[in-house]
Amino acid sequence: MNGREKQKQKQKLLILYASQTGNALDAAERIAREAERRGCPVTLLSIDCFNAGSLPYEENVIFVVSTTGQGDTPDSMKAFWKFLLQRNLSQRWLEGVHYAVFGLGDSGYQKYNFVAKKLDKRLLDLGAVAIVERGLGDDQHPSGYEGALDPWMSSLWNTLSKMNPKFFPNGIDFLIQDAHLIDPPKVQITYHDVDKVHSHFSTDSDLKCIEMQIERVRSMHPGKFSRDKNRPDCFLRMVENHSLTRAGCEKNVLHIEFEVLSSAIEYEVGDIVEVLPSQSPIAIDTFIQWCNLNPESFITVHPREMENHLPNANINDSKIPIKLKTFVELTMDVASASPRRYFFEVMSFFATAEHEKERLQYFASPEGRDDLYQYNQRERRTVLEVLEDFPSVQMPFEWLVQLVPPLKKRAYSISSSQLAHPNQLHLTVNVSPWTTPFKRKRTGLCSKWLAGLDPQQGVIIPAWFIKGSLPAPPPSFPLILIGPGTGCAPFRGFVEERAIQSRSGSTAPVLFFFGCWNEDNDFLYRDFWLSHSRNGGVLSEEKGGGFCVAFSRDQPQKVYVQHKMRENSQRIWNLLCEGASIYVAGSSTKMPSDVFSCFEEIVSKENGVPRESAVRWLRALERAGRYHVEAWS
Repeated sequence: MNGREKQKQKQKLLILYASQTGNALDAAERIAREAERRGCPVTLLSIDCFNAGSLPYEENVIFVVSTTGQGDTPDSMKAFWKFLLQRNLSQRWLEGVHYAVFGLGDSGYQKYNFVAKKLDKRLLDLGAVAIVERGLGDDQHPSGYEGALDPWMSSLWNTLSKMNPKFFPNGIDFLIQDAHLIDPPKVQITYHDVDKVHSHFSTDSDLKCIEMQIERVRSMHPGKFSRDKNRPDCFLRMVENHSLTRAGCEKNVLHIEFEVLSSAIEYEVGDIVEVLPSQSPIAIDTFIQWCNLNPESFITVHPREMENHLPNANINDSKIPIKLKTFVELTMDVASASPRRYFFEVMSFFATAEHEKERLQYFASPEGRDDLYQYNQRERRTVLEVLEDFPSVQMPFEWLVQLVPPLKKRAYSISSSQLAHPNQLHLTVNVSPWTTPFKRKRTGLCSKWLAGLDPQQGVIIPAWFIKGSLPAPPPSFPLILIGPGTGCAPFRGFVEERAIQSRSGSTAPVLFFFGCWNEDNDFLYRDFWLSHSRNGGVLSEEKGGGFCVAFSRDQPQKVYVQHKMRENSQRIWNLLCEGASIYVAGSSTKMPSDVFSCFEEIVSKENGVPRESAVRWLRALERAGRYHVEAWS
């Protein structure tokens, strides 16, 4: 009996997920739970733990994939996608394979759900057959991605049942009792006798030991994502922290400088630094007290072997016990991230007050989906706040370790050049609070923490370096930069670097478009830009470049960077004809697509071609690596 015949007998689903922030993993686990509740066995895997060459031997595969940045595949999917793009794969390579694709994206981005769309097309091109039409989850939907996931799953179960009733032997409406599915959790915790624990990692303050402790603790947490690097690349010490905006205005943007506590670290302009934030000690203590746990106890966390879920191959089995409080501090986001829907479902099993149990069950049901979204995601309700709203719930710590969102590193564009500032790193940090629909003030966990640090405290901050979407340009490349608001951050490093390069050789022109609300309130790095736009500086007209700024609220009619671009249409076109590269950075809402549309207008007007031809010209620019976008929420 060959592999495919065995698969037909089992009628098993393989679910492969590619997640960057955890949403795709969450959706994949939900699909797996719903399938298992209907009696269908499931294997759930991160896509980088699956051998792409064996895909033809799988009969029924569900893909759950997110789109990152500007249409990029998640890191865990890059190798799999590269394999699928091989030219030697025939149009019949996946003949007999049935698949379904669910994508997670944000329609605020120009390339909405691009990864799911191109995966769907490639699977069809290779001969696979779609079970159902691809589903596209949208962060902008009133219920988030679940607004599309629920009806898509319903269609999936119906179609699978029609394909082969053996998928769901008792029908799609038959559900196994939840009590059998909620026990046990996926992790198990071992408590260790404090007197017998001998580990200098818990008390030694040496940087190397802190580094190893962070790696051990974060490697132990089950919520880490594929290929996540747990050991910090270096540590940072703050040396400068001052505001770039006028006191009392609506915005609060900081310029922060750090000393890099490692001589081996190198970064390029356009790179990104990830920072692991510290959580409020009060929030940590409150959470541990709510759990009725001893913060000084030592624990190890292990994955519980589960029949249909393969353990992560990266898990380190030689685990040194870690202090429980340290584990919570470094891995569990208890006071900034909102829990997932499954958190409320599990809570309902441990609620002793009937009215709380009913409300939690309603939140976890399809009927309560929209109300849960309003209560939880829209309000940015934290784990601690949810637990306080349901005081009768006493969840075992194992479930909390599994379900509390992992404490994520926060990414910032580096706003300095290492050529200009050896052994230093600068960040431009927006700490402006926002208001929820119910008028509750919220501020980002990491930005608020950084804003509250005093350089005199000498706090050591773990950091990681990664490549972003803005590659460092050679000095011979003309540049067109568009960076409104904090989008100017990476371009400060670009200008610093080119200024130094110009001292020892010729450099190409730089044309920079900046935008903010008011000239007097939030003109970030005003003196810096103006100094480089005068006296033959890299942004000066004498050098063929320029600096253009749009103050959107200093006049009755709002003025944005696109207006300034149109005013400089001829200059932009001349630079493009000279081989200029375009770099766009800033808010992910409408700005990137509005800027792209503006470039369409300019190319169409200056080149005398239809708008459709201008779009094709710009797409060719993207493929040639001359149009780069880095956007953030």
